[in-house]
Order: sequence, then C-alpha cells, then structure tokens
Amino acid sequence: MKAIVNVGLKQGVLDDQGKATHHALDTLGFKEIVKNVRIGKQIIIELNSSNEEEARSEVAKMCEKLLANTVIEDYNIEIVG
Repeated sequence: MKAIVNVGLKQGVLDDQGKATHHALDTLGFKEIVKNVRIGKQIIIELNSSNEEEARSEVAKMCEKLLANTVIEDYNIEIVG
C-alpha cells in the first residue's frame, strides 16, 4: 500500500517559486495559456499496512508532525493499492 501526499502553500501565501516559474513560462511564449502557477511537492510513502483507514490516519500524523508546515501549507492524502 502506498500513500501519495501532495503538499502546497495555502491560498493567500505568497509563492515566490510559482511566481518565478510563471514569469519564465511567460517569457518562453506561454503567456496566453498560463493563468497562474503554484509550486508544491509530492511525497510517496510505501506503507506496511493493509488497513486504509489506519494508514490514512498515520500518514496524517506524519504530515502534521513533519511533512507539511501546517501554518502555511495544506496537504491531501491519497491511499493507493
């Protein structure tokens, strides 16, 4: 079983990296198609669990304690296989 955790800045938090990437895409000719860019991270964790509910709960604890800075970041968890 795997957990896929997506972490990104909360709405309203300035995303300097996203802003810089947006600007770079504009200069590369994508100005008309790109509206906004937000940069985040994806963490894939292989788990020793067959209980999806328990796995989600444990991964949420990992996010709260280490994987996400919950003051400025949101996260979502997807449990697969």
